[in-house]
Order: sequence, then C-alpha cells, then structure tokens
Amino acid sequence: MRENDMLEKEEIFSKVLRAGRRTYFFDVRATKADDYYITITESKKFTEEDGSFHFKKHKIYLYKEDFAAFRDILDEMTNYVLNNKGEEVISERHQKDFRKLFGDRAEETVTTESFTNINFDDI
Repeated sequence: MRENDMLEKEEIFSKVLRAGRRTYFFDVRATKADDYYITITESKKFTEEDGSFHFKKHKIYLYKEDFAAFRDILDEMTNYVLNNKGEEVISERHQKDFRKLFGDRAEETVTTESFTNINFDDI
C-alpha cells in the first residue's frame, strides 16, 4: 500500500483554522487498533528576505484518556486570558518595528480606529 493511501486511511475527520501566518489543522486519526485520537498541528509560514518561504510545524497528539483534563485546562486558560485582557487583539506589538513606528505610544493599545479602512474591491 502506498504511503498516501496509509495517510488517507488514518484520517477520519479534519478541520482547518487559518489565522494569519498560522494555520491550525485538527485531525481525528485511527490507531492500529482502530481507536481514535486527535492531532493538532500548528503550521507557521516564514518568509525569507529573498521572497522564498518555509513552514515550521508543531504537532500535539491528544488521546481520549486526556480529553477531559485537556478541555478543562484549555477552558480555564482561555477564560483567564479573556477575563484579564479582554477579546481585543493587540498583535501589532509583535511587529519587529513596533517601537520605531509608535515610539512612546508603544505601551498604549493600538485600536483599529487608528487605521484607515481599505476596500480591496477598489484596488
């Protein structure tokens, strides 16, 4: 049996979450004993100065016996973040040149109101 046939046989159910430069793959797979487990893969795109790019991938294997504890901790952690920092995303702080662009305002939260709306249909 070819390797691709083996991979297709293992994958039972899949979902993809695209999030900017990151993509998350959620896959239900089967063990040799035909039991199910989940893999969560983060794939992050990195672009080189010459325009070429590569992906770095990280994978988590999650087995049924760990589902309840994993879900409880994930719920607790996400609730903690949302309760303490809200739902506003402050991703601009992760830009290499954030301090250069915003100087003393770097410690302030940059909101979407400070940006110009762009309609890509006009381009």
